[in-house]
Amino acid sequence: MNDGLPDKLSYLRDIDIFRDLAPDEVELLGKRAPMQQVASGTVFFSPEEAPEVLFILKEGRVRLYRLSADGKALTTAVLDAGTIFGEMALLGQRLHQSYAEAMGPCLLCLMSREDVKSMLLSDPRIATRIAEILGQRLITAEQRLSDFAFKSLPQRMAGLLLELARPPKPRLFRQVVGPPEVRFTHEALGEMSGTYRETATKILNEFRSLGLIELKRGCVILLDEDGLRALSERAELK
Repeated sequence: MNDGLPDKLSYLRDIDIFRDLAPDEVELLGKRAPMQQVASGTVFFSPEEAPEVLFILKEGRVRLYRLSADGKALTTAVLDAGTIFGEMALLGQRLHQSYAEAMGPCLLCLMSREDVKSMLLSDPRIATRIAEILGQRLITAEQRLSDFAFKSLPQRMAGLLLELARPPKPRLFRQVVGPPEVRFTHEALGEMSGTYRETATKILNEFRSLGLIELKRGCVILLDEDGLRALSERAELK
């Protein structure tokens, strides 16, 4: 990977928590924050190896999950580019026995406790944005755990599809207009909703029969977002 400062600076300028900084302030951050590329499917953080580090996610998506005693994965968060996460008591930020997995190719900046204290928390502009991000993540995590406790699998799957939906993937030299897509395999969706691939496939096929979605290889196309939203609040498929 090319870790040249100009590229790093362009990445850091696009991160929301740094948007109020002057160019020279971003440059100082760039000199202290090493960058790392992570391949899709890589588990780059685990309870067995839990250094105090803050990750700044520039590109890609990361799944945070825990494992039950029988090895079943419970997804606690799906993080998009532009956010922060990690294990750092200084920020009240804990991964609590969680694993972090790259859901596609990811580009990360890493910051130590000393750099976070001297370069981030010392700046009220950045500290305020960090507090906003962590507060919103707590709300999202509480909602996800509540869904696991009180919602049925079809409800959880419907809510998950809405959460993961993104605009259609651009084609070469042009933007595609169409319904939103969820570009994950049935196995990945099963893991994120707390079930097995076979059960996830059955539920998705039921959604397709209701006209809510269309299934393509490695992709779910959302045809009826309102219907999925209504379904996510109901206990059973009709």
